[in-house]
Amino acid sequence: MLTPANRIFTNLQGQQDWRMKEAKARGDWDNTKKLLQKGPENIIQEITTSGLRGRGGAGFPTGKKWSFMPKVEEGRPHYLIINADESEPGTCKDRDLLRYEPHKLIEGSLLAGMAVGAHVGYIYIRGEFHRETEILEAAIAEAYKAGYLGKNACKSGVDFDLYVHRGAGAYICGEETALIESLEGRKGMPRLKPPFPANIGLYGCPTIINNVETLAAVPTILRRGGAWFASLGTPGNAGTKIFCLSGHVNTPCVVEEEMGIPLKELIEAHGGGIRGGWKKLQAVIPGGSSVPLIPKDICETVRMDFTSLCDVKSALGTGGVIVMDTSTDIVRAIARLSKFYMIESCGQCTPCREGTGWMWRMLTRLAEGIGTPHDIDQLESVTHAIEGHTICALGEAAAWPIQGLIRHFRGEMEGRL
Repeated sequence: MLTPANRIFTNLQGQQDWRMKEAKARGDWDNTKKLLQKGPENIIQEITTSGLRGRGGAGFPTGKKWSFMPKVEEGRPHYLIINADESEPGTCKDRDLLRYEPHKLIEGSLLAGMAVGAHVGYIYIRGEFHRETEILEAAIAEAYKAGYLGKNACKSGVDFDLYVHRGAGAYICGEETALIESLEGRKGMPRLKPPFPANIGLYGCPTIINNVETLAAVPTILRRGGAWFASLGTPGNAGTKIFCLSGHVNTPCVVEEEMGIPLKELIEAHGGGIRGGWKKLQAVIPGGSSVPLIPKDICETVRMDFTSLCDVKSALGTGGVIVMDTSTDIVRAIARLSKFYMIESCGQCTPCREGTGWMWRMLTRLAEGIGTPHDIDQLESVTHAIEGHTICALGEAAAWPIQGLIRHFRGEMEGRL
């Protein structure tokens, strides 16, 4: 388990005030000028050394992503976008960071902006996060008043402005190119890639997009060193991660833990165990609703990191752990998720636009016990027709939960036909 000395987020449960005075007492904005004076190359190298991977779900190496940005502006400004459009069912980590640790995010945005040559940053926040937006805007105002943002930020010679932009409640805007489209004032619909945002992003300019948790970890990594962060976790899965435990646990919570912690230990130590005891566990969705579920026997031994969950044909995703005990109708539960993805599809790609509706209707009938085993085969065939055939990953997000259900609970599905 993660020791208190190695925690990055020390106010994750909101025991203390979020404002600048208390944030500085917890170590935020501590000699930020010195960190900025390391220069872009040294900052990127330190983040690369740390092994930090994106905490928004994809897990792409952060330092590598930053290195894709052009080294000079060449007449085009560079932009930084912070993805706070947290809409994945079962995931609520960024919400708590925005509530209780906003200054870590603001400081991390400044440092990231300096590293990639951006003088302007936009925090694209989920429209339903009313209170979080108020707190974030108040914290940004504090940073401007203290001279930490704006012209000559932290007296370092770096100019950096930060703005908050509220979304309109579209799940698809969590995809980075759809987010850019929305930020530019259009309907949030993913773009074809390439070109990638690091070359042609916001307003046709080089742009880096990072998740809230990713950037909030940056200041502590730069203060304590990339080697310190890399010493935590497992090979290829460095550092700490915020996990959200919900569902049939005794104490649902948001907690920071070391990457690679066993799932059973995470549930027992922080979730207070399964409601009714471990014997009552049926399945767990380990990384937010878009990843395949895993049954009890795999939950006994699997570790919570990118590699281990990939090995059992699931994914770490956002770290949103949804626990389902034996009282759950597992087929109906996945059918409900299938309906969510059908509703949230932007409709741009035919496989996703049409296929998500097919999957939901087929799965709903199967949940009612209507159909034959051949229908299960046909449903699985539809998931593979969608997976990998869409512009963005919503196709996979819609297909994977159903694939996981068929992989591990086909007997349950056939039993009710």
